[in-house]
Amino acid sequence: MIELEGVPELIDPVMVAAFEGWNDAGDAASTAVAHLEREWKGEVFAALDAEDYYDFQVNRPTVFMDGGVRKITWPTTRLSVVRVGGDKPRDLVLVRGIEPSMRWRSFCNELLGFAHELGVELVVILGALLGDTPHTRPVPISGTTSDPDLARRMNLEETKYEGPMGIVGILQEACTHAGVPAVSLWAAVPHYVSQPPNPKATLALLNRLEDLIDTHIPLGELSEDARAWQVGVDQLASEDSEVAEYVQSLEEARDTAELPEASGEAIAREFERYLRRRDGSSGSSGSPQPGGHATADGGDGPSFRRDTPGSRPRPPKPPKPDMDGEDSSED
Repeated sequence: MIELEGVPELIDPVMVAAFEGWNDAGDAASTAVAHLEREWKGEVFAALDAEDYYDFQVNRPTVFMDGGVRKITWPTTRLSVVRVGGDKPRDLVLVRGIEPSMRWRSFCNELLGFAHELGVELVVILGALLGDTPHTRPVPISGTTSDPDLARRMNLEETKYEGPMGIVGILQEACTHAGVPAVSLWAAVPHYVSQPPNPKATLALLNRLEDLIDTHIPLGELSEDARAWQVGVDQLASEDSEVAEYVQSLEEARDTAELPEASGEAIAREFERYLRRRDGSSGSSGSPQPGGHATADGGDGPSFRRDTPGSRPRPPKPPKPDMDGEDSSED
C-alpha cells in the first residue's frame, strides 16, 4: 500500500516522466523535467527503493560532503509535485530518474500505484533519440500513444513501432493496459552532435508539452541557451568541409520532406501557439548498443527519415559540443 502523507489533494494532475539512459539522447528529456522542478520549485515526496531496480555496478552511487559529513546519493527515481497557478491552476507530478537495470514490470507497477493514488488523469513520458536531423532546423517532436481514441482526440500518432524497447515504451504500454491515458513525446537529436546537454531539444520538448497540457511553462534562460548551443555547433561544423557538406545534405532532405507542411493550416497553428505563449508570458512570474541511445531505426520512439545508401556519405569526423569530448555514433 502506497501512503502519501503530506501530499495535498491535487488539481487535474498530470504525471510527467523522464529517465536518463537509452531513451534520453543528449539528456534532453531528463533535463526538461529537471527544468520543471527548478522553475516551479518541486518538492520530492517519494523515492523508489534503489536496491529493487538498479545494478550499482552500472549506475554507481556517489559520495559528497554535507557540512563536514560524508553522505551517499543512490541512483533511483524520485517523484515531486508542483502546483501551476494562473487562470486554470493544475498540479504536475514529476518523475525523474534513471532507466532501471531490472524488474521493469514491478518498476512500472509502482509508478502506476502512485498515479492511481494521486488521481493522475494523464501520463506524459518524455524521450529523445538519435536521428538524421540537422541541428540548424527546428527539432522534430513526435507525440505517440497506444490508445487509438487518445490519438484522435489529441492529434497524436498511434504508435506502430516493433522492436527493442526502453523504459519509456514499457511504461507507456503499462499505462495503456492499466487504463491510464499515456502519451510519449520524442525529440530527434542530431546523431553527429549527441553529447549532452542539448538545450535546443529540451526547449522543443517543453514547447510541445506546453501545447499538450495547455499550461504555460516558464522557460527561464533556456531559449538563450538553445541559441548559444546552435551558434557553437555552427562554428564547429564550419571548421570541417565534410561535416558542413553533410549538414547541408540533411538540410536539403529535411526541407524537401517538409514542403507540404508550408500550408495555411500549419501557419495558423504556429500563429495560435505564438499568441498563447505571448499571453501566458505577460501574466506569469516569470539500433541499440550498450551505453548508447535509442536511434531512429532502433528504439521505442517514432521513425524519422533516414538518408538512402545513395546519398552523400557521413563525415568521418562529426562535430562535438566540446573540443575534447569523446564522440559515439550511437550516443
